[in-house]
Amino acid sequence: MALRKLRPLTPSQRFKVANTYTEITTGTPEKSLLAPQKKSGGRNNTGKMTMRYIGGGHKQRYRIIDFKRDKDGIVGTVASVEYDPNRTAFIALIVYKDGEKRYIIAPNGLKVGQSVLSGKDVAPEVGNTLLLSEVPLGTIIHNIELRPGQGANIARSAGSYAQLSAREGKYAVIKMPSGETRMILVTCKATIGSVSNSDHNLEISGKAGRSRWKGIRPRTRPVVMNPVDHPMGGGEGRATGGHPRSRNGIPAKGYKTRYPKKASNKYIIERRKK
Repeated sequence: MALRKLRPLTPSQRFKVANTYTEITTGTPEKSLLAPQKKSGGRNNTGKMTMRYIGGGHKQRYRIIDFKRDKDGIVGTVASVEYDPNRTAFIALIVYKDGEKRYIIAPNGLKVGQSVLSGKDVAPEVGNTLLLSEVPLGTIIHNIELRPGQGANIARSAGSYAQLSAREGKYAVIKMPSGETRMILVTCKATIGSVSNSDHNLEISGKAGRSRWKGIRPRTRPVVMNPVDHPMGGGEGRATGGHPRSRNGIPAKGYKTRYPKKASNKYIIERRKK
């Protein structure tokens, strides 16, 4: 993946760092895998605004992604690598031998024409999905299931990955993207490789208008509010607002919000780094 820094021909281009999208092979999505997507504008079913700073944005259609990778033993070929407006990673269109088409999260290094497989006794190559019991130790993985058959919900965003560090009985020890070390059942599936678009975090939009295209409205800083609106509001002149905290008064830095008796605590070997 490559980035390009624009020449400052306009004020918005002065700081802009844009993606070159060299991996993208087509601009037209697969019609059979599209679903309509409605915008809420931050309002609930009664029309009341429940989330602030949401509204507008470009019309989008959802791409149906195969997170379960349950088409075991059937060879699929990568037909295209595409942009997805709903996620930071790129997606790949897979055409299976029986004619079915599915989208998957594209891993780094996946090329058009490459074959992918899922299931038992599959080679641990980029794009293939295996059970954690069959993944070699030390392998970089993404799209990891937390419960067998649930579908991948760990390490799905651009550039993210986890590492299989050990196996103990019916559990695999995974080093998560957050730095947390955790046990997951070896009957869960994971995909080999890291997620594509790894330089996504280095992109700079350059102007406020791009946030509006994404449906993000201007945000008011808490320190400029009144005390009635936010715990950090009020004060004479330019006040610091005191300790950073949320609108509900919950501290924003270093305060643990995880329930201490949560059932999954026993699966966590090492907590994420502060």
